[in-house]
Order: sequence, then C-alpha cells, then structure tokens
Amino acid sequence: MKKTLIASAVAAATFSGAVAAAEMPTIYGNIQYAITQTNVDGGGSAIDHFDNGTTLGVTHSHEIAPGIKGFLKLELEGINADDKAGSSGIDKLDEAYIGVEGDTFGKIWVGSDDSTYERAIDTIANFHEVGSDIGGSYDTGEGDLIQYESPSFGGLKLGAAVQVNGDGKTGGKSYPYQLAAIYSADALELAFAMDSNDGHLAYSSSSDLSANNENTYGLRATYTMGDLSLTGEYQTRKDVADVFGIMGVYTLGANQFALSYQVNDDDDSGDKNDTLAVQALHNLSDNMYVYFEGYLSNADEEIYSLEGGSGDEQTIAAVGAVYYF
Repeated sequence: MKKTLIASAVAAATFSGAVAAAEMPTIYGNIQYAITQTNVDGGGSAIDHFDNGTTLGVTHSHEIAPGIKGFLKLELEGINADDKAGSSGIDKLDEAYIGVEGDTFGKIWVGSDDSTYERAIDTIANFHEVGSDIGGSYDTGEGDLIQYESPSFGGLKLGAAVQVNGDGKTGGKSYPYQLAAIYSADALELAFAMDSNDGHLAYSSSSDLSANNENTYGLRATYTMGDLSLTGEYQTRKDVADVFGIMGVYTLGANQFALSYQVNDDDDSGDKNDTLAVQALHNLSDNMYVYFEGYLSNADEEIYSLEGGSGDEQTIAAVGAVYYF
C-alpha cells in the first residue's frame, strides 16, 4: 500500500510541537479497500477485492527538558478488513519506535520505521495506492533500526541509519547501514543516499536472501511549482539493477492527478521492464478519499503471471476508497 497521504500526516503530527504539548496520546487509524482487474497477455485475467493496508496506531510525545522532546509511535496492521472469515484481528506490525528530538542536535529514534534510504529516495514506488511493481534495489529493511536526522544547516539535512542484526538473526550478525543528504532550496529538493546492503536478508523479509552486498546508490530531485510537482529518480546497484523513474503530481482543489514512468534494467539477465502508472484521486472530505489507478507494464521476458499462465505485458485497473482519522 502507498503511505504518502496518510503516513505523512501522521509523521508530521508525531514530531510536531503541538503533539509534544499534549498529555494524552493521539489515536489514529484508517480502513482501506481496493478492487483490481489484472490482465496478463497470454496469462488470463483476475479480479480481486482486498484490504489495502488498514491500520490502527498511536503517537505521543512530551517535553523532557526545554528544547528536548521524547516521542513514540506504534502502528499495527494485518486487520484484513475485507474478509471477516479470514481475519484474526490485528496480527502485523507496521511501525514501532521511540526516540528523542532536540532543537540543536536533531532527532534519533530506535525501532521499526521507514528506513533513511527509503524516505530520501524511493518516492515513486511508495506514492501510489495499489503500488508499482518497480522499486529500488536496496536490501536493508525497516526493523531493528537506529536512525538519526540532523537539524537543517541552511537547507541541508543529513541522515544515517544502522540495522542491528544480532547473532540470533537468520544469516547471523550484521550491521548494514544507510547514509543520506537532503538539500532544500525554495521549490527544489535534492537527495542523495546509499545503502550498504550488508545484511543477509532482503528488504523487510525474514527468508529471502540478499542479492549481494554491493552498495545501492540513489539520487532524487523534486521541483514544486505551486500545485504541480515533478520528481526524477535514479538508483543503481552493481550486478543487480539500475532503476529510473519520473513522476508528475498536479493538485486541483480536492483532486489529485499523477503520472509516473519507471524502468528497471536488470544486470543479471540484461532484460528491462517498465511500468506506466496514472492516478486520479478525489478528496470527499477531510477524512475520506476515493481514487482510480491504472498500470501498464511491459518486459523483455514473461515475468508477469496469473493462474492461467505468464506473459510479458500486464495491465491493472484499480479503484479504491480510504477513510482515515
């Protein structure tokens, strides 16, 4: 599921002074439904109705000393709100962390959260509601993280993260790390980040082995002109893949329109696949929105599959609704 609209609002509340002044925790949540029609050339078609990431969470912060705050966030999912018979209630963790933030030293937090590299670079893959099939080739996941973000130095923010995988982890002890620099000047934001990929497991997985421990490097530029924003991304990892992406987002009153294009160039096979995605989203109120998304994907090989078979072209049409508080 895409986290942009909901999670960005929650994260802003988490670190804001307004929440810091509150004595009671903030409870938030959402229910998300989506219906997709998927067609694979040579592989048939399928319709699916599913929970697209329903969550329930709590945030809190308080003043430890003048200019220093402590904060907490806990977000749970896995509710399967579309299927009562198949749901066992909340059975999955999305985010959980605690930390401190100061006016002079920035903030440091520990736990499970979007990683430093993901927040800095992988914007397009995380933007859409249903989600593109193309993302960055970085392995360090969202758990066991210690993260740091500096204050702004004339528009420049620095970030760092280390994942502490102990001896009891699958694959043994490792300390993969990430570094990032984000510079903002008026309407332009530039970001550079790297992931060491030193862990033994792929991104947020408990079983998939990493491709290798070559570094992933990413660049992103976002330019905002009033209601229009343009984003370009480039990510590369030796012997794995190069990923290119561009996206435009236009806001018109209660409506949002987005168009993106991504290319994945696989180093191992030499094959390429690309995805064109469109979105039309309408805010019904401050707490509810509906959307349509369409995805057109092509590949050099038959990498898309349904029960009827596989093919080198896939189309997805999606409609959905989200209620959040």
